[in-house]
Amino acid sequence: MAIQYKDYYETLGVPRGASEADIKSAFRRLARQHHPDVAKDKRGAEERFKEINEAYEVLGNPDNRKKYDQLGANWRAGTEFRPPPGWRSGGRGADGAGGFGGGSTFEFRFGGTGFSDFFEQFFGRSGRFRQGGGFGDFEPDGFEGESESASSAHRGADVEGSILVTLEEVLRGSVRSISMRWTNPHTGRSESRAIKVRIPPGVGEGQLIRVAGRGETGIGGGGAGDLYLRVRLAAHPDFRIQGHDLYHELDLAPWEAVLGATVSVPTLDGQVSLRIRPGAASGQQLRVRGHGLPRRADGRRGDLYVVLTIQVPGEVSASEKALWQQLARESRFDPRKK
Repeated sequence: MAIQYKDYYETLGVPRGASEADIKSAFRRLARQHHPDVAKDKRGAEERFKEINEAYEVLGNPDNRKKYDQLGANWRAGTEFRPPPGWRSGGRGADGAGGFGGGSTFEFRFGGTGFSDFFEQFFGRSGRFRQGGGFGDFEPDGFEGESESASSAHRGADVEGSILVTLEEVLRGSVRSISMRWTNPHTGRSESRAIKVRIPPGVGEGQLIRVAGRGETGIGGGGAGDLYLRVRLAAHPDFRIQGHDLYHELDLAPWEAVLGATVSVPTLDGQVSLRIRPGAASGQQLRVRGHGLPRRADGRRGDLYVVLTIQVPGEVSASEKALWQQLARESRFDPRKK
């Protein structure tokens, strides 16, 4: 099935030979500009933010970027995209033919998950699963749908897709409306359904959210399979995630590190004031308790760690240079003296 190719380099506004640092910088700049919390056009910003995150999910990961660059060699501008021969994507079934149980093609397309069809096909996990396959841990409660039929030989297969979840949704939870469409291999008809999915607070990277009864339709009166959505946390321009803790890199001027300062730092709850003690060192971490992500088990939140980085000016005026030279003459500080 042909799908529309996504030019992720164009999305981030970087050349194909861009360095990892350039890609990260472009993502942060665009993500801050289009983050729904700050943009005036909330709906437009949300879609743009998802596109930027999808591009960074691929280009910011060396393995994904390598695969993507291989795919790009098989694409011509202005045409629909078909994968190269032998390509095995995250959206294929276990039989390698795009389907399960007899090799028939059974591809699901999702809308509202935060990922395009292109991403799902080549970098996601969308597909139809054999009955009885294991899924590991999943979030079992609070989702739309009825329980599966207790024992039917013709129960529909389970389906898995990816869903992009923002840190704000991890903090507060949300209800998302998604769509699922496919061509039924038994009837040849196109089918679709709208589904409401509850994102619980504290959901984590890689966790499966189960929507009971929203997988493949059963045959001969059998119950429907389940839909499993694998959580992929959206990258954030201000934070990186480590478990339930968040890390924020804070740039300081040399005089702020030497003399101390009170600065404003972002959190998921808004700005907070942080006191920098005199003599701060680059790489030092300051903890802001209770401003991380919530734990699913008890709702207790992790911490925010502010990592200090001392920056020096790249260019200085003549008068500034004179002051730095005066400091160099008068200071007794020697960074190489042990």
